Amino acid sequence: MKEGAVRYVCSECGHVEAKWTGRCPECGSWNTFSEEKVIPKQKGKADPSPVIDESVRKLSEIPYEKAMRVSSGIDELDRVLGGGVMRPSSVLVGGEPGIGKSTIMEQMLSNLSDAADVLYVSGEESPSQVRLRAERLGLRSDRISVFCDTRLEALLDIIERIRPGYIVIDSLQTLYSASVASLAGSPNQVRACCMELSLLAKRIGAAIFFIGHVTKDGNIAGPKIVEHMVDTVLYFESAESGMRLLRASKNRFGSVDEIGLFIMDEKGLRGVKDPTGAFLSSRHGDELPSGIAFTPVVEGSRIFVVEIQALVVPAKSSLQRIYSERIDSARVSRVAAILQRHAGLQLADQDIYVNVAGGMRLSEVSIELALALALYSSRQDIPIPRGVASFGELSLAGEVRPVTFHERRVKSLVSMGYKRVIVADGQSETRLQEVSAKNIKTALIAAFGRK
Repeated sequence: MKEGAVRYVCSECGHVEAKWTGRCPECGSWNTFSEEKVIPKQKGKADPSPVIDESVRKLSEIPYEKAMRVSSGIDELDRVLGGGVMRPSSVLVGGEPGIGKSTIMEQMLSNLSDAADVLYVSGEESPSQVRLRAERLGLRSDRISVFCDTRLEALLDIIERIRPGYIVIDSLQTLYSASVASLAGSPNQVRACCMELSLLAKRIGAAIFFIGHVTKDGNIAGPKIVEHMVDTVLYFESAESGMRLLRASKNRFGSVDEIGLFIMDEKGLRGVKDPTGAFLSSRHGDELPSGIAFTPVVEGSRIFVVEIQALVVPAKSSLQRIYSERIDSARVSRVAAILQRHAGLQLADQDIYVNVAGGMRLSEVSIELALALALYSSRQDIPIPRGVASFGELSLAGEVRPVTFHERRVKSLVSMGYKRVIVADGQSETRLQEVSAKNIKTALIAAFGRK
């Protein structure tokens, strides 16, 4: 393009168009194109981006250190990262405002300051604000270096000069480069700044953490390509109980199945060591309300027993509506159809509300049997007896199918005092107090009795 030309970039996926359009043809998002000026490359000048390694060698000849992973000093963060912080690496941390992104990053730098020099780059807060938070959290502020500027070129010069081992950028959307003709936070600026800093961190052997803003949908703001540039992507979620959940949607150095649990107090984010009953409601009495079912879910190396809540009421219109934020509404609709077809439960004229106590999002197929029992309990207004739990996948033919980690789930339930566990046929063992169910009908009989 000639000098002075403009182009339009989608803020969701980074797709480029020559003219503005209402809907992105790449990702389908509406009203996400923003205008950017185009600066043509000058002939004869090479790309100034830093090069990690110019030599070409055999893979077996490349040296590496066995102690590249260092503990962050926060057990729950180490769990999600795969055992600790890798050097070199780049990590993108997202979450809604006020959830604790800056807090946990400052706590981590305080713990890592013994292993190497650390640098906290703040583009949103003044140095005094950063220090006040460190003192409030009881951190060692004399070991953390702070740089408050949003110019990429100045930041690259500082990092080259002091060569810190660990860097936190708070936040990625505040940085801007003079070589990119657009405002800070634009897709082009975010992409360019992330690439430059990630390459520099790998060249000097540092671990860099980018704090990212999120959109109203909860996704990290900026082009999706940024998530492909980094090694790890972490998301903070807020549960209704006040607990913070940390998940990894991408991790080149570990599993993405682990989950970190935190509680915010006056000393910052504190890890939850025993989360066994963290997502259960406290109730008194022998009888449970109708529409309540319990099921164990596997998150990495841990088992959580969660409470699924269902409410089935007559529809206000001729169309059925399903309200479910913590469980995919398509799964709720499928389980409702299985109940109607194979258990004779009329749900087509009912509105369905589904929730998970504590605000945890569930995506495992093992929750389908417990979800079916909760829907049946609410529709028939018959509570499930106390001490009964269940897990299993439901097929469209109404069968209860086995799921993984059977032994671990059952032992976790028995240790919490559950008397009966309804599982798929062929998996039950008498010593573990299990009741096998071949299909949805036998599962309903096991939970509610013949009547």
